Amino acid sequence: MIKTKICGITKLVEAEYLNEFLPEYVGFVLFFPKSKRNISLKQAQEIIRELDSSIKKVAVTVSLNLSQLKQIEEAGFDYLQVHGTLFHEVYEQAQIPLIRAVQADEIWNGAEYREKDKIKGFVFDAKEPGSGKVFDWEQLNQLEKPAGELFLAGGLTPDNVAKAIEIVHPDVVDVSSGVEGTDGKDREKIKQFIRQVKMKNRMVQNEE
Repeated sequence: MIKTKICGITKLVEAEYLNEFLPEYVGFVLFFPKSKRNISLKQAQEIIRELDSSIKKVAVTVSLNLSQLKQIEEAGFDYLQVHGTLFHEVYEQAQIPLIRAVQADEIWNGAEYREKDKIKGFVFDAKEPGSGKVFDWEQLNQLEKPAGELFLAGGLTPDNVAKAIEIVHPDVVDVSSGVEGTDGKDREKIKQFIRQVKMKNRMVQNEE
């Protein structure tokens, strides 16, 4: 069954939408002020308190340090997603599962991560994460499938997610800008995105 991750949550009202449609994962951008979706740990915790307990909370970071790792773990996140550099000491000391982000233009070396059993998933994203740009999904079919869950990100929308699933067969579809309106996440777009994923899941079940 394909799961959904709604990333870049910034507002308390968005918790209502998430509780209504129940994606499996939600992501919060932390310690990265360059992103327009960056929020403080305090803001994230306020939103998390309102979320259904079944939803897994993911701290989305870039080249984080040990101090930031400790703050994230103390805040009660379920997963840590790392873009940029994954420092050795951060990996060694992490007490929660990791999701490693890989940009589509990077050379994928699955062997590099084969012994890193704390990494439970890989996000394959566009060259500019968070840009809403689509990359060539077909190229993922040429790669050795990573151990752990394969998260597909980069330009997904309610209109193209079904096609992306057909091409890549990911474990998780990961969306941010594709479910946004003029002021943050849009309830109707989240509804339609998750609806498309559920329809694909039902089709797979019927085929089986």
